[in-house]
Amino acid sequence: MPEIHEVATLTSKGQITLPKAIRQALGVDTGGKVAFDLRGGEVVVSRAEGGVHDDPAIGAFLELLESDIRAGLHVRSLPEDLARAMLANARHAVNVDEDIDGDVAL
Repeated sequence: MPEIHEVATLTSKGQITLPKAIRQALGVDTGGKVAFDLRGGEVVVSRAEGGVHDDPAIGAFLELLESDIRAGLHVRSLPEDLARAMLANARHAVNVDEDIDGDVAL
């Protein structure tokens, strides 16, 4: 990985914007996750590996389900239209903080 030196400004809310060169080098985009590790007085920023979920069991299940759908395997209880929608949206960045349009029934 190339050596890059960038400076970011901390806001009053403790937030920073990752500079574009850093985002590109890490391969993260909107909705991507980064990890911060404090090592001997230095902060190391890296792309967070893994899925969208913090629970490894859920992440592993979703990865297995995605690979089966991509391979054309059908889960018997999964409706065909849902499987197509899941495949179409696989690895699609989602902003979970974004407002939802329309009514939502729970």
